[in-house]
Amino acid sequence: MKFCPKCEVKLKNSDSGLQCSKCGYTEEDIKKTKKPTKAEPDFSLLAFEGTEGEESLPTINIACEKCGNDQAVGWMFQTRSADEPTTRFYRCLKCKYTWRDYT
Repeated sequence: MKFCPKCEVKLKNSDSGLQCSKCGYTEEDIKKTKKPTKAEPDFSLLAFEGTEGEESLPTINIACEKCGNDQAVGWMFQTRSADEPTTRFYRCLKCKYTWRDYT
């Protein structure tokens, strides 16, 4: 329940949102204008940006999916609920391509 900031009368629903019946004050209905977006966040950026912190990560012998190089750094991050396994991320030391493994 919302009230008019000018005359403190209860606002009523209208086509444009909420409206005061006494002074005509209108307020846009936030529920109608805001649409939730559901985009998958890029969790690889949460570990480190660019090459920052890369030197402290373990080096792994795994083939890069992009260039075929066999050296990458790896880290794990909990991207799903706690009862799911962690997601493993890898970044190639040669071309800096980043990929993930969900297994």
